[in-house]
Amino acid sequence: MLTVIASIIAFTAHYKNWTRIEPDKFQVLSGIYYQELKFTELDSVEFVERIPPMLRLSGFSAFEKGKGIYQEFKDSLTDEKVHVFVDNFSQQKIRLVHNDTLLTYINLKDSSDTQQLYDFFQGKIVLTEPAKK
Repeated sequence: MLTVIASIIAFTAHYKNWTRIEPDKFQVLSGIYYQELKFTELDSVEFVERIPPMLRLSGFSAFEKGKGIYQEFKDSLTDEKVHVFVDNFSQQKIRLVHNDTLLTYINLKDSSDTQQLYDFFQGKIVLTEPAKK
């Protein structure tokens, strides 16, 4: 019985990306994978159809979902990790670059929710860009 309860809890935790938006940061949680992105550290936001081929360091891919820590093949000699929070591989993903070189890919189960999140991040990029002289 304990195994069944633990399985249900694990499934619920990984079932979707749980997000929270605070005044200065965005948080995403999916099972044991968590990331916090401060808006001041965002460098770019773009939609991509596919994520590049990567080596999975930890995490899983099943059906239309992929969660975990990955490493791009081109960066195999470095320790740059890519966080992936994909609820639906067939839909567009948001590619976030933060802290100059760190990558996060995210989408939500509903494409309209992903579009709203993309628009939100675009607004944060505009607001946090330094003033041009």
